[in-house]
Amino acid sequence: MSNLLEEVKEGKYIYGIIRNSDPLNYGPIGMGKRADLVYSISYKGISAIVSNSPIIIYEARRVNMITHEKVLEEVMKQFTVLPVRFSTISEHDDDAGILRILEKDYKKFDEMLDKMEGKKELGLKILANESAIYESIIEKYDEIRIMRGKLMNLPADKTHYQRMKIGEMVAEALKKETENFKTMILDVLNPLSEDQKLNDNYGEMMILNAAFLIKNNSEPAFDKAVNDLDEKFGNLMTFRYVGTLPPYNFVNLTINTKGV
Repeated sequence: MSNLLEEVKEGKYIYGIIRNSDPLNYGPIGMGKRADLVYSISYKGISAIVSNSPIIIYEARRVNMITHEKVLEEVMKQFTVLPVRFSTISEHDDDAGILRILEKDYKKFDEMLDKMEGKKELGLKILANESAIYESIIEKYDEIRIMRGKLMNLPADKTHYQRMKIGEMVAEALKKETENFKTMILDVLNPLSEDQKLNDNYGEMMILNAAFLIKNNSEPAFDKAVNDLDEKFGNLMTFRYVGTLPPYNFVNLTINTKGV
């Protein structure tokens, strides 16, 4: 066992890239159980946020993902950050390896930081309230309401086909209504954001699962728009509004750590 442990080499875990020249020290909050120091390595005004780490593949478990995100959240209190893909580790155990990465990809980092400067990611998930949305469908769609009324006092075993038909009609109406609400909400929010990323919905009750890239000075107006929508539709749906987030949805930063 001791021989196996000795074979694990040391490297540098890379969390993100920022524009900064001064030395930074975020304390012992690094990946894994060792609580390694998180600090900056700088080259010509651009810094990588790193910590020492064994060269291993970290499992995408909740505890590891949270550690990675907490480091980025600390950095974001002061800086615009380009988040680096989870479990990116330089295979060099000294700062020189990171400096070579910064030098090699300097132009790319510089351009991406310019693009993201003064912006942040905000997340919005909207879920339909099941009973309320079904009631609104029954009120709105005359055919469904009339057919449902006719069947209410009839035995279930005699009206199996008709009940299945109503179920299909309600499912179709739900799909139509959630799409209408989604369009209506995006028509309000999209003009207030710089970019949007629509992620996959999970479950038929999800109306929207989106990330928005917002200028910092546009955040109050965006917050107000979300609050106004919540007040308007709050009886029909639940709003889950999250921010400030590392801009994962708008920065696809993959660093080649091999042979650098």
